Amino acid sequence: MPSPERVVLHPLVLLSVVDHYNRVAKDSRKRVVGVLLGSFHRGVIDITNSFAVPFEEDAKDPSIWFLDHSYLENIFRMFKKVNAREAVVGWYSTGPRIREADLDINDLISRFCDNPVLVICEVQPNEIGLPITAYYAKEEVKEDGTEKSKKVFVNIPTQVGQTEAEEIGVEHLLRDVKDATISTLATDVSAKVQGVRGLSSRLQEIRQYLEYTLDGKMPVNHEIMKQLQDIFNLLPNMNVDMLSNSLAVKSNDMMLGVYVASLIRCVIALHNLIDNKEVRLGKKQVEKPKEKVDDAKSEKPADSKGEDKASGSTK
Repeated sequence: MPSPERVVLHPLVLLSVVDHYNRVAKDSRKRVVGVLLGSFHRGVIDITNSFAVPFEEDAKDPSIWFLDHSYLENIFRMFKKVNAREAVVGWYSTGPRIREADLDINDLISRFCDNPVLVICEVQPNEIGLPITAYYAKEEVKEDGTEKSKKVFVNIPTQVGQTEAEEIGVEHLLRDVKDATISTLATDVSAKVQGVRGLSSRLQEIRQYLEYTLDGKMPVNHEIMKQLQDIFNLLPNMNVDMLSNSLAVKSNDMMLGVYVASLIRCVIALHNLIDNKEVRLGKKQVEKPKEKVDDAKSEKPADSKGEDKASGSTK
């Protein structure tokens, strides 16, 4: 399998990882490890399934670890009987970061597939964004050639994908989690706020990396510098009056649309409330005459009996 370019993770895998963590390592500093199953097509790894693998490691010595690869072989043989299209494409860990023994574990998984991917799933994410990060091992050679080549983990773009059946299942799960009383406008605003917070955290990471490179704590990576240069080149020039004015006009137009929409929503809600009140009052007025007629009918037999008794007494 050639080097992957993108990883697509299905929701079933995320649910399986969370369930594995809650069963084995909840409320502890341990992590859990499992195998990822899926397919590889045109540089895209589609991860559709996974299963847990017994794993232990020494907290003091990271070089001491145990992964039951015989269990892995037996379980994968059983999965192969159910779905022959799924193959081993990598392994997952609950991290939340890469550890020293991960390269050795990756070499063990490479017996079952070429270029396995490592997906780190943060069960308790502290940052905003997707709680998954994918890596694959790549040979790195220094430019000066002073040291031998060694393997390092390289980040891969990741995304969450789903089939039509999985989308229906996720919608049913979200019905119990999502608050139906919250409007779409509030959800859109909260999503934008989360996006801005995520952007702020990424900018802080870039700033920290640049500070480390200036202080000599980290070596200069030319690929990262190239991407940062592209970011700075694509930034708009806010010193131009025409551009700043056009952005201000566009933002004001968007805010005006939001304001008008909220006014219309409020007026419609008040109109529906008045209509509902009128309908209820009309029903009460219709019910009152019926109640009076029923009371009159129920009182007549009692009066006739009283008159008969009175006439009998006179007789």
